[in-house]
Amino acid sequence: MPRHGCGKLWLLPVWGRGMISKWQWLLAQLTRTLWIRATLYVVLALAAALLAVPLEHWLPTLPVDVGADAVDRILDILASSMLAVTTFSLSVMVAAYSTATVNVTPRATRLLMQDTTTQNVLGTFIGSFLFSLVGLVALSTGAYGESGRVMLFAVTLLVIALIVVTILRWIEHLSRFGRVGDTTERVEQVTTGALAERIANPCLGAHCWDGEVPPGCRPLYPADSFYLQHLDVLTLSELAEEHQLALYVPVQPGAFVHPAQPLLWVHGQLNDDLQCALCDCFTLDSFRSFDQDPRFGCSVLSEIASRALSPAVNDPGTAIDILGRGVRLLAPWAQGPVPQQAEVSCQGVWLTPLALDDLFDDLFGPIARDGAGRIDVQLRLVKSLQALAAQHECFVAPARRLATEALALGEQSLLLEVDRQRLRSRVEGFVQD
Repeated sequence: MPRHGCGKLWLLPVWGRGMISKWQWLLAQLTRTLWIRATLYVVLALAAALLAVPLEHWLPTLPVDVGADAVDRILDILASSMLAVTTFSLSVMVAAYSTATVNVTPRATRLLMQDTTTQNVLGTFIGSFLFSLVGLVALSTGAYGESGRVMLFAVTLLVIALIVVTILRWIEHLSRFGRVGDTTERVEQVTTGALAERIANPCLGAHCWDGEVPPGCRPLYPADSFYLQHLDVLTLSELAEEHQLALYVPVQPGAFVHPAQPLLWVHGQLNDDLQCALCDCFTLDSFRSFDQDPRFGCSVLSEIASRALSPAVNDPGTAIDILGRGVRLLAPWAQGPVPQQAEVSCQGVWLTPLALDDLFDDLFGPIARDGAGRIDVQLRLVKSLQALAAQHECFVAPARRLATEALALGEQSLLLEVDRQRLRSRVEGFVQD
């Protein structure tokens, strides 16, 4: 589970949507887990199997006669088949995770683990198995009367129809689940969502801060070294207004924090309880999260491209595909407000905005390095940078800087002089334009 900044906290004197609360974010993380959905299906299955016992006393005598043996045979077939199907589906799921780890990147497997289709399928199969098992036990003990058996039979037919639909959907889903294209698409979608939130709220609703600490502020330090997964700016603002504080946050979601780096600079009076309350707004853990950290999504996309460019995989087409996705991903940046002019909904909190240069470095930098020896990748990289620069002037400076770095890497790695000349002319035409 994620850790929180509080625990042991040191206060040292110094002289001189994404915008959601921590608990909403933790609840969202919980609902993405497999066992939550599986448990829900199990509860529904048990309720469907057992509610027929008390409800049959409220039902009139039904004209349909269903023997216990008929329902028993159907439930026995369901129980045995669903156990086998569940075991097979679990093995397929684990194999997909392994494939993504080897062929894509281990950082993307968490998105596969949060796949709702897979969770619903496994929950349906496990729930159907337990429904059949409980139904068999209840029939063997004589818990069902005449009307109860009819109800159980009707529910069994509905479960069979649900199983058929689920299996057909599962077959279609397996045709792409865990493949490179499917996993890359998932990473792009979650990164697009995180980046769209940061474009709309460059400082997560806080005031824009240039990073200069005002005089009289004191730092709050974390007790250990972890990644900042989620920053609860709303609660920070509430605490700042309640206690007349000015809070300056020097770290971004996704930053690696340690006991020598402040989590927060505080201007105002503090006590132990308030320190812990402030520190609880920082959710820390040993790995990064996609939700508030678009840089992590960009890094994962570049990892996919880097692995595709490795000699073991030798798949430049995937790297070129990532470059196209990168252009599509960063293009909306020009539509967002200037951080200094963005709407402030969280008073009392100051935060440094996300830097466009960092996004360029995370997304295009590794591709320029690992694809330096391939002229097709290098040319497509420069074309992608040109495409962004042509859309808005805010992209011009980082795009030209990355193109110059790509040229320097290509000059050292490309074997043929004709390839070096092609890259040189392309980059010089772009930079000098």
